[in-house]
Amino acid sequence: MLSNVAVLAHHRIAPFELGVLVEAFGYDRSEEGLPVLDFAVCAVEPGTYSTQGGFGITVDHGLDRLAEADLIGVPAFADGTHLPDEALDALRAAHDRGARVMSVCSGAFVLGEAGLLDGRRCTTHWRYTDELARRYPKAEVVPEVLYVDDGPIITSAGTAAGIDATLHLWRQEYGAAAASKIARRMVVPPQREGGQAQFITKPVPDCCDAETLGPLLTWLDEHLDQPHTVDGLARQAAMSARTFARRFRDETGTTPHAWITSRRVLRAEELLETTDRSIDWIADEVGFGNAATLRHHFTRARSVSPQQYRRTFSAAV
Repeated sequence: MLSNVAVLAHHRIAPFELGVLVEAFGYDRSEEGLPVLDFAVCAVEPGTYSTQGGFGITVDHGLDRLAEADLIGVPAFADGTHLPDEALDALRAAHDRGARVMSVCSGAFVLGEAGLLDGRRCTTHWRYTDELARRYPKAEVVPEVLYVDDGPIITSAGTAAGIDATLHLWRQEYGAAAASKIARRMVVPPQREGGQAQFITKPVPDCCDAETLGPLLTWLDEHLDQPHTVDGLARQAAMSARTFARRFRDETGTTPHAWITSRRVLRAEELLETTDRSIDWIADEVGFGNAATLRHHFTRARSVSPQQYRRTFSAAV
């Protein structure tokens, strides 16, 4: 269970990406029933380090702090920044002893320099994916996705995609309810799947546009138990099936099937945590129809079965 987090700092660090890691793991939210993590920012040597924002940060811990962390966060640094060999060695040692490592945005280049991306799927900001693939040919770079979880290594795309990756890790470690509480504090959606596109054509639908899918998405979220087809949803939105599918991807960054499946899995998580209802009942309630289909989609999305998830996170059983 995640309990100890260290963030690796150096000169020319990106303050927003650093702030994402602090916001996700560094605050005491015990009044909301959330665990308090042992959190620290560390560097090769304690001292003052520059940021891309034109101000400095004071770092109190050296690299020895990495040796006790369950998770090491690596934020973005300015282009051309090279971390000292001591920092790369500390990252390798932490990985070798089983710690997880998470990069935000171009922090993936630090992981690549340390050799931690060799043979792994990974991502970074869409502007840098080609460069990451060119510089580290042993890595399997997945362009345009929000984040990639490949075992102990989690890499995320630019800026706010780091929030999605941290919520994904909270969900893995402490369940959907904990991740939702963190998301509410951040005032962000509780879940965007890692495979969702980094950018969408129309991220904020025009409220005056008659074709906007906002009302339909709200309705879908309230009727997950019902069967849905692209043709049926297109008719409800007064569009052709082809136009609807294209518009749906433009506004959500994913397909109707993937969006509905993701919402059903999220709803199943909530019911597994908060009720003692049977798996069959939950499968029917969220629209999967039967336990086998729920197990298939849930295990594919969460890498654990619904029963295993319930044993780990249920407050009711």
